[in-house]
Amino acid sequence: MTEFGAFLLPAVPLLALLLALLLGRYPGCEAIVRLSERIAADGRPGQAASGRRRPTHRPPSFARRGGLLLALSLSGRAPPAAV
Repeated sequence: MTEFGAFLLPAVPLLALLLALLLGRYPGCEAIVRLSERIAADGRPGQAASGRRRPTHRPPSFARRGGLLLALSLSGRAPPAAV
């Protein structure tokens, strides 16, 4: 019985989520709606109480990221020597 319990214990959250979805409940849906309303309210002009203005765009970033970082790290290496 302990082996079955050890197998079933990690599956309990997955089964609970599956049961909630089958019953038509979507966990986190209300939180997503509240967050999207808050973001939309922050973006409206004329709502800010202070006279401080936010920058409309971010300054360009020259940091190497992702695939470019990988390509630049591999570009300086020579091919292996032929034996």
